[in-house]
Amino acid sequence: MSTTEHDAEEVVRALAGDGVRAVRLLYTDLHGVARGKDIPLRHFAELCDEGVNFCAAVMGTDLRHTPVVGGEIGYIDFAVRPDLRTVRTVPWLPEVAWCLGEAWVLDGSDHWPSCPRALLQRAVAAFEERGLSPVVAPELEFFLLERDAEAHGGLRRYVDELSRVYTVGAVSDPREILLRMLLWCDELGLEAFAANHEYMSSQYEINLKHSDALDAADRAFMLKAAVKEIAVREGLLATFMGRPFGDQGGSGFHLHLSLSAADGHNAFADEGGPEGLSPLAGAFIAGVLEHAAGLQALLGPTVNAYKRILPDSLAPTHGNWGHDNRTAMCRVPLERGRRARVEVRTGDGAACAHLITAAILLAGLDGIDRGLLPPEPVVGDAYRLDDAHAGSRLPADLGAALDALEADATLVGLLGEPLVSTFLAMKRFEVERFATAVGELDPDVVTAWELEEYAAHL
Repeated sequence: MSTTEHDAEEVVRALAGDGVRAVRLLYTDLHGVARGKDIPLRHFAELCDEGVNFCAAVMGTDLRHTPVVGGEIGYIDFAVRPDLRTVRTVPWLPEVAWCLGEAWVLDGSDHWPSCPRALLQRAVAAFEERGLSPVVAPELEFFLLERDAEAHGGLRRYVDELSRVYTVGAVSDPREILLRMLLWCDELGLEAFAANHEYMSSQYEINLKHSDALDAADRAFMLKAAVKEIAVREGLLATFMGRPFGDQGGSGFHLHLSLSAADGHNAFADEGGPEGLSPLAGAFIAGVLEHAAGLQALLGPTVNAYKRILPDSLAPTHGNWGHDNRTAMCRVPLERGRRARVEVRTGDGAACAHLITAAILLAGLDGIDRGLLPPEPVVGDAYRLDDAHAGSRLPADLGAALDALEADATLVGLLGEPLVSTFLAMKRFEVERFATAVGELDPDVVTAWELEEYAAHL
C-alpha cells in the first residue's frame, strides 16, 4: 500500500465515523467551473493513488459545450488526483465530503499542462525557492437571481431595491439565504467571516480570511461552488458574472496579496522605506503593471467582463497603482507592518480563482526578478486623468485582451504555452460566437446572449 493509499484509508475511516457516505472529487477547469465525480466512500481510497479519469478536452471546452481543444490529440484522458488536505464535510449535505484535486497525465510523470491548480502550485514553489511565501485574501461579489421566462435573458433580481448597500437581514434578503450561505461556508472550513448586501440591487458579498495562496484560491473556488449550489437548493440562481444587468454595476474578484519572508515578517513592509513599503513591494507592483494588458484576459475572461470596466464604476480602466485609491488597478491600502499588501482590483467575478492568483503572482515575481521600479502612484480620481498620468489603458474588450496576452511572450512563458494556447483558442471561439449572435450593438448593452452564456455557469 502506498503512502497516499495509507493516508486515504485514514481519511475514509474518519469520514465514515462522521456518517459520510460519498466523496465529491472536484477540480477547476480554465473557466473556474467546478467539475468532478461523486464516489461512494468505500471506493475512494483505492482511487486516490492513480486518480480518477476524465476526458482531457474538458479543459478546452467552452460554456456552450463545444470541445474547442482536445480533438486534435484524440480526446485522451487525464487523471485527477485528490489532495487529501482539502477534504471537508458538506454541512448542508452531511453524507457528502468535498475533496479537491488537480489534473495529471495518466502515467503520473507530470501535471496536465493546462491545469490551473497545478499552475498555482508551480507559482508558489517559485516564490519558495526565493525564500518567500505568497499570502492572499480573495474578495468576491455575486448576484442572487430568480428565473423568469418573461424577463430579459430569463432572469430577474431576487431583491430589486436601490440603496441596500451594507444592509443585512430580511430587509435586503427576505428569505435570509445569505445568512445560511455565510454559516454553511464557514462550517465548510472556508474561513468565511462576514457577509452583507453589496452596492447593486440583489448583489451580495461573503468575506474570506487571508491564507497561503493555494489555500486561499481553493477556498475562493469552493465559495463559488457552495454559493451556487445553495442558491439552487433555494430555488434561485447565483452568478459571479461581471455585469448581468445594464442598469447596474458589476461584481468583482479582488485579490489582496503580500509576501511572507522566511522569518515570518511581511516582506512588503519596511518602516524605513518610502511610504512604509519595501523595494520588494514596489518591484511586485511594477511586475503586475508591466503585464497588465495581458493579465486582463485572465482577470476579465468573458465578453461581459468589459462592460463592467467603465469610468466611475470602481473597476479600474488603466494599469496603474495608488495609495488607498479604488480607481487604481493596484490599490495599496493604508495599513502597514504585518498588514501591508497590494489589492489587484480589475478581476471580474467570473474569473478562475487559481488561474488569476497564479498569473498575478508570476507577473509580480517577474518584477521582483528584474528589479523593476513602479511608476509614480496616481492621486485622486484616475478616471479623470489623461493617459500620460493615469497609466496604460487596459484592453477595451475580450478580443483585444486576448491579443495582448498572446503578445506578452514573457507572461506566456511564465504561464506555460500549452495553457495559454488552450485558453486563447477557447476564448477566441467565444468572441466569434458572440459577434455572430448579436452583431453590432452598443458595447454597454448587456445582451440575453451573455446571460444565457455565463449566468448559470460562472
